[in-house]
Amino acid sequence: MPIRFLYLLIFLPFLSFADSGDWLDQYESKIEHEAKKHKLPGVAFVYVEKGKPAQFFTFGKTEKQGESITTDTIFRLASVSKTFTSALMSKLVDKNELEWETPIPRLAPEFGFGNEIDGSLTLKHLLSQSSGYTPNAFDNLIEANYSRTRILNQLADLKPLCQPGKCYTYQNALFGVIEHYFESRNTSYKLKLQQEILVPLNMNQTSVGRAPLQSSKRWAKPHVALKKGVWKKTKVRSNYYQVSPAAGVNSSIRDISIWLRAMMGEYPNVLGEPQIDDLTYPTTKTKRELRKRAWRTHLDDAHYGLGWRIYKFDGEDLNYHGGWVSGYRAQVSFSPKYDAGFAMLINAETNEIGQFTTLFWSEFFKQAKQEALKNTSIASD
Repeated sequence: MPIRFLYLLIFLPFLSFADSGDWLDQYESKIEHEAKKHKLPGVAFVYVEKGKPAQFFTFGKTEKQGESITTDTIFRLASVSKTFTSALMSKLVDKNELEWETPIPRLAPEFGFGNEIDGSLTLKHLLSQSSGYTPNAFDNLIEANYSRTRILNQLADLKPLCQPGKCYTYQNALFGVIEHYFESRNTSYKLKLQQEILVPLNMNQTSVGRAPLQSSKRWAKPHVALKKGVWKKTKVRSNYYQVSPAAGVNSSIRDISIWLRAMMGEYPNVLGEPQIDDLTYPTTKTKRELRKRAWRTHLDDAHYGLGWRIYKFDGEDLNYHGGWVSGYRAQVSFSPKYDAGFAMLINAETNEIGQFTTLFWSEFFKQAKQEALKNTSIASD
Protein backbone atom coordinates (compact mmCIF):
# COMPACT_ATOMS: atom_id res chain seq x y z
CA MET A 1 0.00 0.00 0.00
CA PRO A 2 1.16 3.56 -0.62
CA ILE A 3 2.27 5.77 2.23
CA ARG A 4 -0.15 8.40 3.48
CA PHE A 5 1.56 11.64 4.36
CA LEU A 6 0.12 14.09 6.87
CA TYR A 7 1.17 17.68 6.43
CA LEU A 8 0.32 19.45 9.68
CA LEU A 9 -0.77 23.04 9.43
CA ILE A 10 -3.14 24.91 11.73
CA PHE A 11 -5.54 22.52 13.47
CA LEU A 12 -8.96 23.87 14.33
CA PRO A 13 -10.88 21.93 17.00
CA PHE A 14 -13.98 21.00 15.03
CA LEU A 15 -15.30 17.73 13.66
CA SER A 16 -16.29 17.09 10.06
CA PHE A 17 -18.02 14.34 8.16
CA ALA A 18 -14.58 13.17 6.89
CA ASP A 19 -13.14 12.51 10.35
CA SER A 20 -13.91 8.78 10.21
CA GLY A 21 -11.77 8.46 7.10
CA ASP A 22 -13.64 5.36 5.93
CA TRP A 23 -14.85 6.78 2.63
CA LEU A 24 -11.44 8.30 1.88
CA ASP A 25 -9.69 5.02 2.63
CA GLN A 26 -12.06 3.29 0.24
CA TYR A 27 -11.40 5.93 -2.40
CA GLU A 28 -7.64 5.53 -1.97
CA SER A 29 -7.91 1.77 -2.44
CA LYS A 30 -10.04 2.24 -5.54
CA ILE A 31 -7.55 4.65 -7.15
CA GLU A 32 -4.61 2.40 -6.32
CA HIS A 33 -6.44 -0.51 -7.94
CA GLU A 34 -7.27 1.54 -11.06
CA ALA A 35 -3.74 2.92 -11.30
CA LYS A 36 -2.35 -0.62 -11.32
CA LYS A 37 -5.06 -1.81 -13.71
CA HIS A 38 -4.19 0.89 -16.24
CA LYS A 39 -0.46 0.60 -15.44
CA LEU A 40 -0.17 4.33 -14.86
CA PRO A 41 3.45 5.42 -14.30
CA GLY A 42 2.81 7.71 -11.34
CA VAL A 43 -0.07 9.34 -9.49
CA ALA A 44 -0.22 11.87 -6.65
CA PHE A 45 -3.37 13.27 -5.09
CA VAL A 46 -4.34 15.31 -2.06
CA TYR A 47 -7.44 15.95 0.01
CA VAL A 48 -7.53 19.22 1.93
CA GLU A 49 -9.99 20.54 4.48
CA LYS A 50 -9.61 24.15 5.53
CA GLY A 51 -7.65 24.44 8.77
CA LYS A 52 -6.91 20.72 9.05
CA PRO A 53 -4.04 18.41 8.05
CA ALA A 54 -3.87 17.70 4.34
CA GLN A 55 -3.86 14.03 3.38
CA PHE A 56 -1.52 12.99 0.57
CA PHE A 57 -1.47 9.79 -1.45
CA THR A 58 1.13 8.68 -3.99
CA PHE A 59 1.52 5.67 -6.29
CA GLY A 60 4.08 4.57 -8.84
CA LYS A 61 7.34 6.05 -10.06
CA THR A 62 8.77 8.99 -11.94
CA GLU A 63 9.63 6.54 -14.75
CA LYS A 64 9.97 2.76 -15.13
CA GLN A 65 13.33 2.53 -13.39
CA GLY A 66 12.97 5.82 -11.56
CA GLU A 67 12.26 6.97 -8.03
CA SER A 68 8.96 6.53 -6.26
CA ILE A 69 6.49 9.39 -6.56
CA THR A 70 6.42 11.45 -3.36
CA THR A 71 4.68 14.60 -2.18
CA ASP A 72 7.69 16.57 -3.47
CA THR A 73 7.78 15.14 -7.01
CA ILE A 74 7.33 17.88 -9.62
CA PHE A 75 4.75 17.56 -12.41
CA ARG A 76 3.63 19.89 -15.18
CA LEU A 77 0.30 21.58 -14.43
CA ALA A 78 -0.55 22.47 -18.04
CA SER A 79 -3.75 24.57 -18.14
CA VAL A 80 -4.08 24.57 -14.36
CA SER A 81 -1.50 27.35 -14.81
CA LYS A 82 -4.43 29.60 -15.75
CA THR A 83 -5.62 29.55 -12.14
CA PHE A 84 -2.28 31.05 -11.08
CA THR A 85 -2.33 33.60 -13.90
CA SER A 86 -5.76 34.89 -13.01
CA ALA A 87 -4.80 35.18 -9.35
CA LEU A 88 -1.67 37.11 -10.33
CA MET A 89 -3.65 39.51 -12.47
CA SER A 90 -6.16 39.99 -9.65
CA LYS A 91 -3.27 41.11 -7.44
CA LEU A 92 -2.26 43.70 -10.04
CA VAL A 93 -5.86 44.86 -10.35
CA ASP A 94 -6.02 45.21 -6.56
CA LYS A 95 -2.87 47.36 -6.68
CA ASN A 96 -4.44 49.53 -9.41
CA GLU A 97 -1.66 48.57 -11.82
CA LEU A 98 -4.31 47.16 -14.17
CA GLU A 99 -8.08 46.97 -14.47
CA TRP A 100 -10.25 44.05 -15.52
CA GLU A 101 -11.43 46.31 -18.32
CA THR A 102 -7.89 47.14 -19.49
CA PRO A 103 -8.01 46.72 -23.30
CA ILE A 104 -5.80 44.00 -24.76
CA PRO A 105 -4.48 46.51 -27.35
CA ARG A 106 -3.05 48.50 -24.44
CA LEU A 107 -1.28 45.41 -23.09
CA ALA A 108 0.20 44.51 -26.45
CA PRO A 109 -0.06 47.52 -28.81
CA GLU A 110 2.50 46.06 -31.23
CA PHE A 111 0.11 43.39 -32.48
CA GLY A 112 -2.97 45.37 -33.49
CA PHE A 113 -5.49 43.50 -31.39
CA GLY A 114 -8.97 44.93 -31.57
CA ASN A 115 -9.00 46.22 -35.12
CA GLU A 116 -11.88 43.91 -35.99
CA ILE A 117 -13.79 44.59 -32.80
CA ASP A 118 -13.15 48.28 -32.12
CA GLY A 119 -10.60 47.66 -29.39
CA SER A 120 -13.22 46.22 -27.02
CA LEU A 121 -11.27 43.06 -26.13
CA THR A 122 -10.22 43.31 -22.47
CA LEU A 123 -8.15 41.50 -19.86
CA LYS A 124 -11.35 40.15 -18.33
CA HIS A 125 -12.42 38.67 -21.68
CA LEU A 126 -9.05 36.97 -21.97
CA LEU A 127 -9.20 35.42 -18.50
CA SER A 128 -12.88 34.46 -18.74
CA GLN A 129 -12.36 32.70 -22.09
CA SER A 130 -14.82 34.98 -23.84
CA SER A 131 -12.52 36.69 -26.35
CA GLY A 132 -14.69 35.67 -29.29
CA TYR A 133 -11.86 34.10 -31.26
CA THR A 134 -12.16 30.59 -32.71
CA PRO A 135 -11.74 28.08 -29.85
CA ASN A 136 -8.10 27.05 -29.32
CA ALA A 137 -7.05 29.47 -32.05
CA PHE A 138 -3.53 28.67 -33.31
CA ASP A 139 -2.85 25.97 -30.76
CA ASN A 140 -1.45 24.15 -33.79
CA LEU A 141 1.20 26.86 -34.11
CA ILE A 142 2.07 26.49 -30.42
CA GLU A 143 2.42 22.74 -30.90
CA ALA A 144 4.60 23.35 -33.96
CA ASN A 145 6.80 25.51 -31.68
CA TYR A 146 6.35 28.74 -33.62
CA SER A 147 7.57 31.87 -31.87
CA ARG A 148 5.15 33.67 -29.59
CA THR A 149 5.54 36.85 -31.66
CA ARG A 150 4.50 35.09 -34.84
CA ILE A 151 1.54 33.44 -33.13
CA LEU A 152 0.28 36.72 -31.65
CA ASN A 153 0.64 38.50 -34.98
CA GLN A 154 -1.55 35.91 -36.67
CA LEU A 155 -4.02 35.84 -33.80
CA ALA A 156 -4.44 39.60 -33.89
CA ASP A 157 -5.42 39.36 -37.58
CA LEU A 158 -8.01 36.65 -36.94
CA LYS A 159 -11.63 37.64 -37.43
CA PRO A 160 -13.62 36.80 -34.26
CA LEU A 161 -16.68 34.57 -34.17
CA CYS A 162 -18.55 36.93 -31.85
CA GLN A 163 -18.13 40.12 -29.89
CA PRO A 164 -16.01 39.82 -26.74
CA GLY A 165 -18.04 38.62 -23.79
CA LYS A 166 -20.79 37.11 -25.96
CA CYS A 167 -19.58 33.51 -26.32
CA TYR A 168 -17.26 30.97 -24.75
CA THR A 169 -14.14 30.34 -26.84
CA TYR A 170 -11.31 28.66 -24.90
CA GLN A 171 -7.84 29.97 -25.72
CA ASN A 172 -4.17 29.28 -25.00
CA ALA A 173 -2.27 31.42 -27.52
CA LEU A 174 -4.00 34.61 -26.41
CA PHE A 175 -2.37 34.24 -22.97
CA GLY A 176 0.89 35.09 -24.71
CA VAL A 177 -0.29 38.70 -24.46
CA ILE A 178 0.28 38.55 -20.69
CA GLU A 179 3.84 37.31 -21.08
CA HIS A 180 4.46 40.01 -23.67
CA TYR A 181 3.04 42.66 -21.34
CA PHE A 182 5.45 41.76 -18.54
CA GLU A 183 8.43 41.55 -20.85
CA SER A 184 7.65 44.99 -22.23
CA ARG A 185 8.06 46.25 -18.66
CA ASN A 186 11.45 44.61 -18.16
CA THR A 187 10.17 41.76 -16.05
CA SER A 188 8.52 38.41 -16.79
CA TYR A 189 5.51 36.32 -15.93
CA LYS A 190 7.80 34.02 -13.97
CA LEU A 191 9.22 36.83 -11.81
CA LYS A 192 5.85 38.48 -11.18
CA LEU A 193 4.27 35.17 -10.22
CA GLN A 194 7.10 34.48 -7.79
CA GLN A 195 6.90 37.95 -6.24
CA GLU A 196 3.14 38.17 -5.90
CA ILE A 197 2.04 34.57 -5.33
CA LEU A 198 4.69 31.86 -4.93
CA VAL A 199 7.08 33.49 -2.45
CA PRO A 200 4.34 34.87 -0.16
CA LEU A 201 2.72 31.41 -0.08
CA ASN A 202 6.09 29.67 0.42
CA MET A 203 5.40 27.52 -2.65
CA ASN A 204 9.08 26.82 -3.21
CA GLN A 205 8.44 23.70 -5.30
CA THR A 206 6.45 25.60 -7.91
CA SER A 207 8.20 27.04 -10.96
CA VAL A 208 7.68 28.33 -14.47
CA GLY A 209 9.42 26.91 -17.52
CA ARG A 210 11.05 23.79 -18.89
CA ALA A 211 14.51 24.29 -17.34
CA PRO A 212 13.25 24.51 -13.72
CA LEU A 213 11.23 21.33 -14.23
CA GLN A 214 14.13 19.31 -15.57
CA SER A 215 16.62 20.67 -13.05
CA SER A 216 14.44 19.63 -10.12
CA LYS A 217 15.91 17.01 -7.80
CA ARG A 218 12.82 14.86 -8.25
CA TRP A 219 10.48 15.27 -11.22
CA ALA A 220 7.99 13.00 -12.95
CA LYS A 221 8.95 12.11 -16.53
CA PRO A 222 6.15 12.45 -19.12
CA HIS A 223 4.53 9.37 -20.66
CA VAL A 224 2.32 8.81 -23.71
CA ALA A 225 0.27 5.74 -24.56
CA LEU A 226 1.48 3.30 -27.21
CA LYS A 227 -1.66 1.25 -26.68
CA LYS A 228 -4.03 0.53 -23.82
CA GLY A 229 -2.03 -0.04 -20.67
CA VAL A 230 1.34 0.47 -22.38
CA TRP A 231 3.13 3.73 -21.62
CA LYS A 232 6.29 5.12 -23.16
CA LYS A 233 8.43 7.85 -21.68
CA THR A 234 8.63 10.88 -23.95
CA LYS A 235 10.57 14.13 -24.05
CA VAL A 236 9.42 17.29 -22.33
CA ARG A 237 8.20 19.56 -25.09
CA SER A 238 8.90 23.27 -24.82
CA ASN A 239 6.03 24.46 -27.03
CA TYR A 240 3.41 25.40 -24.42
CA TYR A 241 6.08 26.95 -22.23
CA GLN A 242 6.10 29.75 -24.84
CA VAL A 243 2.73 30.77 -23.46
CA SER A 244 3.54 30.12 -19.80
CA PRO A 245 0.55 32.09 -18.43
CA ALA A 246 -1.62 29.49 -20.19
CA ALA A 247 0.31 26.29 -19.48
CA GLY A 248 3.83 26.84 -18.15
CA VAL A 249 3.66 26.22 -14.40
CA ASN A 250 5.17 23.16 -12.69
CA SER A 251 4.44 22.04 -9.14
CA SER A 252 4.32 19.26 -6.57
CA ILE A 253 1.23 17.88 -4.89
CA ARG A 254 2.51 19.38 -1.63
CA ASP A 255 2.56 22.87 -3.12
CA ILE A 256 -0.82 22.31 -4.75
CA SER A 257 -2.26 21.68 -1.29
CA ILE A 258 -1.08 25.18 -0.37
CA TRP A 259 -2.67 26.55 -3.53
CA LEU A 260 -5.99 24.96 -2.60
CA ARG A 261 -5.76 26.47 0.87
CA ALA A 262 -5.08 29.89 -0.65
CA MET A 263 -8.15 29.58 -2.86
CA MET A 264 -10.19 28.57 0.19
CA GLY A 265 -9.16 31.77 1.97
CA GLU A 266 -6.49 30.51 4.38
CA TYR A 267 -3.99 33.15 3.24
CA PRO A 268 -5.99 36.40 3.07
CA ASN A 269 -2.79 38.45 3.02
CA VAL A 270 -2.04 36.88 -0.39
CA LEU A 271 -5.53 36.28 -1.80
CA GLY A 272 -8.39 38.04 -0.08
CA GLU A 273 -12.05 37.10 -0.18
CA PRO A 274 -12.93 39.80 -2.77
CA GLN A 275 -10.23 38.48 -5.11
CA ILE A 276 -11.35 34.86 -4.70
CA ASP A 277 -14.93 35.96 -5.35
CA ASP A 278 -13.83 37.66 -8.57
CA LEU A 279 -11.94 34.59 -9.77
CA THR A 280 -14.79 32.19 -9.05
CA TYR A 281 -17.74 34.29 -10.21
CA PRO A 282 -19.62 32.47 -13.02
CA THR A 283 -18.86 34.82 -15.90
CA THR A 284 -19.12 32.86 -19.16
CA LYS A 285 -21.68 30.12 -19.84
CA THR A 286 -20.01 26.88 -21.02
CA LYS A 287 -22.74 24.53 -22.21
CA ARG A 288 -20.28 22.18 -23.92
CA GLU A 289 -18.88 21.22 -20.49
CA LEU A 290 -22.19 19.55 -19.72
CA ARG A 291 -21.34 16.91 -22.33
CA LYS A 292 -17.86 16.06 -21.04
CA ARG A 293 -17.08 12.38 -20.58
CA ALA A 294 -17.10 11.39 -16.89
CA TRP A 295 -18.66 14.72 -15.89
CA ARG A 296 -21.93 14.78 -17.84
CA THR A 297 -23.89 12.60 -15.40
CA HIS A 298 -23.01 14.98 -12.55
CA LEU A 299 -23.12 18.50 -14.01
CA ASP A 300 -26.29 20.57 -13.85
CA ASP A 301 -24.67 23.86 -14.92
CA ALA A 302 -21.25 25.09 -16.02
CA HIS A 303 -19.55 28.47 -16.39
CA TYR A 304 -16.05 29.85 -16.69
CA GLY A 305 -14.94 32.42 -14.13
CA LEU A 306 -11.50 34.01 -14.27
CA GLY A 307 -9.10 31.10 -14.63
CA TRP A 308 -11.52 28.66 -12.96
CA ARG A 309 -14.43 26.58 -14.19
CA ILE A 310 -17.54 26.97 -12.06
CA TYR A 311 -19.67 23.82 -11.93
CA LYS A 312 -22.92 22.80 -10.34
CA PHE A 313 -21.96 19.23 -9.48
CA ASP A 314 -24.68 16.97 -8.08
CA GLY A 315 -26.41 20.15 -6.95
CA GLU A 316 -23.33 21.57 -5.21
CA ASP A 317 -20.96 24.38 -6.24
CA LEU A 318 -17.55 23.17 -7.38
CA ASN A 319 -14.62 25.24 -8.66
CA TYR A 320 -12.34 23.29 -10.98
CA HIS A 321 -9.67 23.37 -13.65
CA GLY A 322 -7.89 20.65 -15.57
CA GLY A 323 -4.67 20.54 -17.55
CA TRP A 324 -3.25 18.39 -20.34
CA VAL A 325 0.05 18.67 -22.17
CA SER A 326 2.21 15.98 -23.74
CA GLY A 327 2.85 13.35 -21.08
CA TYR A 328 0.92 14.91 -18.18
CA ARG A 329 -2.58 15.38 -16.77
CA ALA A 330 -3.59 17.55 -13.81
CA GLN A 331 -6.88 18.43 -12.13
CA VAL A 332 -7.46 20.83 -9.22
CA SER A 333 -10.81 21.54 -7.56
CA PHE A 334 -12.46 22.79 -4.39
CA SER A 335 -15.86 23.16 -2.78
CA PRO A 336 -16.44 26.70 -1.43
CA LYS A 337 -19.40 25.55 0.68
CA TYR A 338 -17.52 22.82 2.52
CA ASP A 339 -14.03 24.40 2.40
CA ALA A 340 -12.58 21.22 0.98
CA GLY A 341 -10.26 20.66 -1.96
CA PHE A 342 -8.93 17.85 -4.09
CA ALA A 343 -6.15 17.69 -6.67
CA MET A 344 -4.52 14.96 -8.72
CA LEU A 345 -1.34 14.93 -10.81
CA ILE A 346 -0.40 12.12 -13.23
CA ASN A 347 2.68 11.77 -15.44
CA ALA A 348 0.70 10.17 -18.26
CA GLU A 349 -1.92 11.32 -20.77
CA THR A 350 -4.78 9.33 -19.33
CA ASN A 351 -8.47 10.20 -19.51
CA GLU A 352 -8.99 8.19 -16.35
CA ILE A 353 -8.18 11.30 -14.35
CA GLY A 354 -11.66 12.61 -15.12
CA GLN A 355 -13.20 9.45 -13.70
CA PHE A 356 -10.99 9.70 -10.63
CA THR A 357 -11.98 13.32 -9.93
CA THR A 358 -15.71 12.85 -10.46
CA LEU A 359 -15.65 9.72 -8.30
CA PHE A 360 -14.04 11.72 -5.51
CA TRP A 361 -16.55 14.55 -5.57
CA SER A 362 -19.61 12.34 -6.03
CA GLU A 363 -18.58 10.40 -2.91
CA PHE A 364 -17.61 13.56 -1.04
CA PHE A 365 -20.94 15.29 -1.61
CA LYS A 366 -22.85 12.09 -0.82
CA GLN A 367 -21.06 11.86 2.53
CA ALA A 368 -21.66 15.56 3.19
CA LYS A 369 -25.39 15.25 2.59
CA GLN A 370 -25.63 12.16 4.78
CA GLU A 371 -23.82 13.97 7.58
CA ALA A 372 -26.12 16.99 7.20
CA LEU A 373 -29.18 14.73 7.55
CA LYS A 374 -27.62 13.05 10.55
CA ASN A 375 -26.94 16.39 12.26
CA THR A 376 -30.46 17.58 11.50
CA SER A 377 -31.85 14.41 13.11
CA ILE A 378 -29.68 14.86 16.20
CA ALA A 379 -30.69 18.52 16.50
CA SER A 380 -34.39 17.64 16.28
CA ASP A 381 -34.00 15.08 19.07
